[in-house]
Parts: sequence; structure tokens; C-alpha cells
Amino acid sequence: MTLATHDDRISQVTRNLAERLKIPALILIAISLLACEPSDRRPGLWLSGNEVQTFPTDWTFTDDHREVFVQVVTPYFLPHSVTIWCAQISGTLYIAARSPETKNWVGWIEKDNNLRLKIGEDVYDARAVPVNDEETLKQVRLAYSRKYQLSESTGGEKLSMKYWSIAARN
Repeated sequence: MTLATHDDRISQVTRNLAERLKIPALILIAISLLACEPSDRRPGLWLSGNEVQTFPTDWTFTDDHREVFVQVVTPYFLPHSVTIWCAQISGTLYIAARSPETKNWVGWIEKDNNLRLKIGEDVYDARAVPVNDEETLKQVRLAYSRKYQLSESTGGEKLSMKYWSIAARN
């Protein structure tokens, strides 16, 4: 075999190998980019952190956290996580969705209210319980307004919001 033939053969093997690895490499890159936690308005997948085994009875520590992460169950077998705000009243934690009709995760919580909640570096298994009582809704709105310096409306229009309290899983 001549040197030129040998070089041609190595070049052909290298091209074949590169072609075969291209798709798996792209898949691995895509998964690694997608398999991350949410950030600001960008959703994520799995939440990671210190798995807390004891469910808190007092959530006042969340006053020190402006943003928390929520991971919900989806119909396509991959978790979906988002960054949201939270507020507590007398130790009970509440989460909310602004413009809930525009968010898929809100519908997924309605179908399966089990979720994971990440606060700081700690991750809690919990469930979301819809808040429908008008008196409680008033208190929750006030707690959010105080924590985040919000007004009741923006530009004269009432904000569309949906609220849940956080409870231990059954």
C-alpha cells in the first residue's frame, strides 16, 4: 500500500466516524442544554439540590427568597420547571401564576398537583392546592404586594393571577 492510499483510507475512516458521531453528539449537546434548571423566564427540566425529607410546617424562611423554582409533571414524561415568586402568610406558603391562561404548567398542575419546589439549595416534594376563598385570596394578594412592592393593577387593568397554597404530599 502506498502512502497516498494509506492517507486516503485514514481520511475515509475519519469522515465515516465523524458522520456516525455527529447525530449522537448533537443529541447529547441538546440534552445537556435542556436538562437544566430554569433561569428567569427560561423554563428548565429537573430540579436538583438538597432533598429535604421533612416537610416544613413554617415557611417564613421564604421571606428571604425573591424567586423559587417549581417543577411540575407534564404529559410528555419530562418534568417542566419554572421560576416563580412566592409569599407566605403565618407560615403557610403560596405560589402564583401571572396570566395563567398563557402558561402550560398551570394546566399541568390542575391535572396533577404534585410538584417539586426548590428554595435556595433545598428541594421539597409538595402539592399545590388551589386558593379559591375570597378572603384568603385578599390576604395572599396583600402578602405578594408587600413582598414585591406591587400595586393591585398595572395600567388600570386588573392582573390575571392564579394562586395555590403549598401542602405536603399525601
